[in-house]
Amino acid sequence: MVALSVLVSSLLLASHAWASPVPSLYSDAHLSFPPLDPKSWFCALPIKTARKLLCPRQGSDGLSVDTPLGTALGTMDIPTVNRYAVKYASADRWAPSAVATTWELPNGSTNVSALPLMCPQPYVDDSTFSEDCLSMILYVPTTLTVGSGVPTLMWIHGGSFMVGSATDPGLDGSALALATDSIVAVIQYRLGALGFIAPNGQTNLGLKDTVNALNFLSKVVPSFGGDASKITVAGQSSGANMIRALLAVPSAQSLFQSAIIQSDPMDYGFLSASDQQQLQDYFTPLLNCTATDTTCLNALSLDDIVTTAGLDFYSNAVYVVPAATQSEPMRVVNDGTFITSPLDSTAAFPAVDKPILLSNVADEAGYTIYLSFPDAVPESEYTEIVNGTFGAARYQTLMGSQLYTVQTSTTTEDYRPQLQVLGTDSVWRCATWTFARNWVTNGGSAYVGLYTVGASYPGNSAVPYCTQAGVVCHQDDIEIVFGTVPSPDSAQSALITEMQARYKSFLYTGNPNPSGSSYANWQAAGTSDVNAILLGSSGEATVGACTPSFWGDSVQYDYQVYDI
Repeated sequence: MVALSVLVSSLLLASHAWASPVPSLYSDAHLSFPPLDPKSWFCALPIKTARKLLCPRQGSDGLSVDTPLGTALGTMDIPTVNRYAVKYASADRWAPSAVATTWELPNGSTNVSALPLMCPQPYVDDSTFSEDCLSMILYVPTTLTVGSGVPTLMWIHGGSFMVGSATDPGLDGSALALATDSIVAVIQYRLGALGFIAPNGQTNLGLKDTVNALNFLSKVVPSFGGDASKITVAGQSSGANMIRALLAVPSAQSLFQSAIIQSDPMDYGFLSASDQQQLQDYFTPLLNCTATDTTCLNALSLDDIVTTAGLDFYSNAVYVVPAATQSEPMRVVNDGTFITSPLDSTAAFPAVDKPILLSNVADEAGYTIYLSFPDAVPESEYTEIVNGTFGAARYQTLMGSQLYTVQTSTTTEDYRPQLQVLGTDSVWRCATWTFARNWVTNGGSAYVGLYTVGASYPGNSAVPYCTQAGVVCHQDDIEIVFGTVPSPDSAQSALITEMQARYKSFLYTGNPNPSGSSYANWQAAGTSDVNAILLGSSGEATVGACTPSFWGDSVQYDYQVYDI
């Protein structure tokens, strides 16, 4: 039995890569599906995998701001927001990054309109990425001046720690910066093997990059009208996991005031140091270099690391360490030094004090379930899937609880709706609610929400389920928050306005209830009832199985099963 990798988000890369004689969420402990060509699978993901990142945008160049690191040159995409791309840190291969000491355009460019190359990742043209990728894009309202003292929101993109960039669809921060009267910084960090599975034993390199991004921001935002003491970190999916990890890094706590966590698959937990060592021992031989042969390691091409060794590792790590999951085997490690707490229910939760905002979408697992099972799932297959995923003990509790009752259509049995609810609850929603209770119990404040309105993220239309009215799949909150929905309907427009007003209030006060607004009161979570507000409709989310006595207690999360 391995972690619940199958019920993961639409960004989780390899969950359909092989077949099994018995349909199950795991075959030999994980999900099995009809075999797909890995490249076809990756390219079908709802993320942009081929793009030209160094093409100039329309706008006037020559905007300059004096910073302690030198003159920042930017461009204006829209009349009210300036955009600045900058290299915030540099790093040698598999070494910790260092914060930039001078203001420099990304990738040695002289074109202030150019966007940064993405970090190395599989199945994109080599011309679109660079190992020198520790860059960010700042979106700054033109009304700001030195002394304005506005907050900054630093966004960390998702992508299973394997893919993604600051230029992913929907991540233009112009509208969000304008609506929140703040600076928005969208950052990149080292991905995959280069950021999370170093042959020399270095851990959390990608996470440490994000700390350096915070250090960089603290130096420069005052020059743009920001207050260095008012930085909020935010992210979605694996980017949200990075935010949760930042909350567990003592040395980073003074660098940000609050956190926003969207759709974090918290069920997985951080990897343990011992599991990471086993994974490293598997990965290094794939490079055909010894761990100490720096000449050999430095001579490796990016394709050797990212594609050849990286995708082999991604597909097979779950067999080496079941806790790695098939979905996020390269991820944050609880190393006991940089990170000092798992921030879950496997160890004493530390004292905390920051306000956090936690959200999920209504149908987190929809993309994965309906892509994995294009045809109806009968009862016999359903029971095999649940049993194979959770093991006999958890299976018996799940089936005996009646909380996941059979849902069938009027004409034929189909248990996919039930699998979707089960996946959403176990990997995302209930795990998030457990985290909120732990946070509040130990001194922090938390606000919990559930999106019932979304905007179909590019690529989600590959699964017809995700385009149905009322369905909100993983990632469908991104363009709502950023205000980048191409042609929003009235419900989407209303939610965009509401969420940006709530985010503005949260950035300024740590409370998502705008003063004097007519929006429903978003009540803070308690130690039992998390008061999860519905975002896009009225009232609060149905508790269902997300009670303190069920998930995390009667039925353990994967991080509890593997004690990581």
